[in-house]
Amino acid sequence: MVEGSYHHGNLRAALLERAEEVLAQSGVVGLSLRGLARDLGVSHAAPTRHFRDRQAVLDALVISGFTDLNERMRAVADAPEPVEARLTELGRAYVRFALDRSALLEQMFAAKHEGEPTEELRGLSHESLETAARLIAEAQRDGVVGPGDPVRLAQVAFSTVHGLTVLAVGGMLDDTPVEEAAELALEVLMNGLRAQGR
Repeated sequence: MVEGSYHHGNLRAALLERAEEVLAQSGVVGLSLRGLARDLGVSHAAPTRHFRDRQAVLDALVISGFTDLNERMRAVADAPEPVEARLTELGRAYVRFALDRSALLEQMFAAKHEGEPTEELRGLSHESLETAARLIAEAQRDGVVGPGDPVRLAQVAFSTVHGLTVLAVGGMLDDTPVEEAAELALEVLMNGLRAQGR
């Protein structure tokens, strides 16, 4: 692909797409602006019009990852289905994201703890938890979920589905299909959240 074939703004998107592929294949150590330029068939200087260095590419990837995750979670939370169905689907949405973009998810969590995160990153990194807590609070009002701090309950729910995906990505589920494990985890989680008598 020649540099001139990119429309204005498309090179940035192409760089990020290729960077995520490299991240999945080789990790952060395999990522460089020069390598991205080579892979996309553009001049070595072309990526620097969008990113000053490798860290800037990683920062943009992390922002796009949290933005995508948050949009997926909000779409589920705001759907017209009953609240209990939305809670289960919220867990499924997280598992799908974590499996589809596992290398990026790892980088997203690493970025939260490296140095001082920007205000934008801090906000984006908490948004999915806030969405889950909002949905749990709605379920409590409807009598579906038992009492408790919605944020704490959301943290436990996130740790359940995130832990499952870590095991799946690490190949530690043995012969258990990840879909089956995810459904079982969500069933156990929902049973724990349900209000007594339901």
